Order: sequence, then structure tokens, then C-alpha cells
Amino acid sequence: MLGVDYLLSGASVTSLILASPGLSIPRWMEDAARLRKTLPPDVQETLAHHEAAGTTNTLRYRAATMQYYHRYMCRMEPWPEQMNRSHEASSGVVYREMWGPSELCATGNLMDYDRTGRLCEIDVPTLYTCGRYDEATPESTAWYRSLTPAAEMLVFETSAHMPHLEETDAYLAALRGFLDGPFS
Repeated sequence: MLGVDYLLSGASVTSLILASPGLSIPRWMEDAARLRKTLPPDVQETLAHHEAAGTTNTLRYRAATMQYYHRYMCRMEPWPEQMNRSHEASSGVVYREMWGPSELCATGNLMDYDRTGRLCEIDVPTLYTCGRYDEATPESTAWYRSLTPAAEMLVFETSAHMPHLEETDAYLAALRGFLDGPFS
């Protein structure tokens, strides 16, 4: 989001890498609604109950969201230490203000964010990446890519939202290849 907004503000950049982007939060939430249907029925019921009741700060809601996160955010078990450290260091205040209580429930000030109508203005080489099991679905990422001139896309086949952690060597090789491209 920041990279796209920075470029669209008139900033001069040579290229752009968009890793598992959310460039249309309404579409992101459509994907999330579809993906949450893959969760066990009791987990879906827990999520729906707490979202409707406004009790998303409970341990039961958090446990239910973790099932989603382990499928669509990071499939590694256990999660990598750097990911755990990041989550532990965050108070969650900014996340809740900007996004909402979870990836499944956008209620924050980004809930209407959508730059898809302006992706045609991106005129630098652009690489979109996502994981095969990503909450930033390959279908939505491919749609963003289709709206962006001079864009390519890579899907990391065994990753969710964190291919830089789940397939580190392949991810770094792909980024190096893109950055060493003809525009550099």
C-alpha cells in the first residue's frame, strides 16, 4: 500500500516490488470471506459470534483467528522466531486502528482503501509476489498485475502470506533476478 501510494504521489522510483499486496480492501475482504469458509464450522461460528457481539478481544476469538493465520498467513510450524518476535513486540493498537480486530474483520480506517483504479498509472517495472495459499490470493494478485503495465508476477507454491520466510532462498533469488533485470 505504501509503495503504491508513494509512487502515485509522484515519487520517482526505478522499480516496484509488491509482496502479497492488499490494493483493494473490499476485494481482500471478499477473499477472506471465501477463505474463512474453509475453516471448520465451529471455528467459523466462533468468529461470527464474536464479531457480531463485538467481543473480538477474547481468547476464543484469538484462537479461532489463529487457525486462519496458520493456513493463510504462515504455514510453518512452529512459526519462525522473527515472526513471533514481531507479534510479541506489537501492542496491536495501530493495527486495530488501521485494520480492525483481525485479518478477517476490517473495521479500521483502511477498510475502504482501493487503488485498483490507478494501477494503470504505474509505469515502472513491477513485480507482484504471493504464496499459493496466501490471504492475498493468487487470483487477486493476478488481477492487480493485469491492471499494471510492465508487471510480472510470481507465486511461491508452498507459501502462504510469508514467502520471504517460508521459501526464503527462492524468494531472495526471485527478487535478485527482478532487481538485476534490464531496467537496473
